[in-house]
Amino acid sequence: MGAHPRARDRAAVTATIESDAPLAPLTTMRVGGPAARLVTVTTPDGLVDAVREVDDADEPLLLLSGGSNLVIADDGFPGTVVRIATEGIEVESADACGGVTVRVAAGESWDSFVERACGEGWSGVEALSGIPGLVGATPVQNVGAYGQDVSQTIAQVRVFDRDRQTVRTFANADCAFTYRHSVFKQTGRYVVLDVTFQLRPTELSQPIRYADLATGLGVAQGDRVPLGDAREAVLEQRRRRGMVLDAADHDTWSCGSFFTNPILAVADFAAFERRAAERLGPDGPVPPRFPEADGRVKTSAAWLIDKAGFGKGFGLPGPAALSTKHTLAVTNRGAATAADIRALAGEVRDGVQAAFGIRLVNEPVFVGHEL
Repeated sequence: MGAHPRARDRAAVTATIESDAPLAPLTTMRVGGPAARLVTVTTPDGLVDAVREVDDADEPLLLLSGGSNLVIADDGFPGTVVRIATEGIEVESADACGGVTVRVAAGESWDSFVERACGEGWSGVEALSGIPGLVGATPVQNVGAYGQDVSQTIAQVRVFDRDRQTVRTFANADCAFTYRHSVFKQTGRYVVLDVTFQLRPTELSQPIRYADLATGLGVAQGDRVPLGDAREAVLEQRRRRGMVLDAADHDTWSCGSFFTNPILAVADFAAFERRAAERLGPDGPVPPRFPEADGRVKTSAAWLIDKAGFGKGFGLPGPAALSTKHTLAVTNRGAATAADIRALAGEVRDGVQAAFGIRLVNEPVFVGHEL
C-alpha cells in the first residue's frame, strides 16, 4: 500500500529530507554511521505522516529524539531515520487546587522545559535538571534522577499507534511505569507526539530525597527549598559527575548512566552480600542497599563497577573509556567508534558478572548491533 497522498503533501511542508546523512553528530555519544535517509519533522502531523510513509513502504524506521540514549552501529542505519524537531509548550490549566497542566511537544528540549518550570513556579521536575534529550523520550524509559521520576508528574502521553494507525492518549495508569521502563520501551509501536504534565504551583521544590543533594543545599533530607536553588544544586551535582553536556569535555560524550541500578530479590541480594564479603574481605566496603516498595532491594551499578576493578578513567588512553568523573558513564574520548564503545561496555558488564554474579543491563539502545 502506498503512502497517503495528502500525507505526502503535508509531510513535504513540515519535513526536510537528506540522503546518506551523518548520525553521529546527532547523538551525545557521537558515534555511528550514516542514515540512508534522514527526515526531520517539525509538526505532529508531519511526524505522523513521515512514520506512515515509511511503514507503508515497509522500510526500516528509527526514531531519533535527542540522541542521548542511542549507540548507533558504525555501519549506520539502512532505512529512514525520522528526527523529531517539534516545538510547543501549552499551559492547559492553572489553579491552586488542580495544579498546573502543561502539554509539551515531543521535540522540546527536556532541560529547557525544566528551566521554564522552575522559572514559572511549577514544582515537580526540578530534580531532573540537566538531563539531556527531548521531552518525548522521557516517558519511554521513565527518566529519573535525585529522587524524582517523570512518572510522578506525567498525566497523559499522546502517541501515534503504528499498529492501529491512529492517535491514542495514554493516561498515567496506562503507561505501566516502573524503574526506567514503560509500556513504550522496547517496542517500536508507539511514537510519542506530546506529553502532558501535572505540576504543583509553588516556588518550593518537592522534598529533597537525595542525601548528597541535601548536603549540597545545606538542608536535611525531606526539606523543601526554592526551585531555583534546587535546580542549581542538581546541575552542580551533575557537572561534578560529567553529566551536563559540554562539547569541550569528553567526559560528557556519553549516554549518561550506561547501566541501570540492579534490583534484586532479597535472597539474591543476600547472596550478593556474601560474595562481596568474600571478594572484598569481611571488613571491606559494604554494598549499597536501597529497599524497594515491592520488597526487593536496589543496589548501585556504579559501586559494582568500581569494586569489580573498573575505576574512573578505566580504558584511558584508549578511544573509549569510563568517565574520569563517574564510573557509570562510558565515554567517547574523541575518536571512538561504536565498536569501541561496545567493547568497553561489554568488558565492564562481564567483569561485574564475574566478580559479583550480577549482570548489568544497559540503559542506552543499541541500533544495528548488540551489547
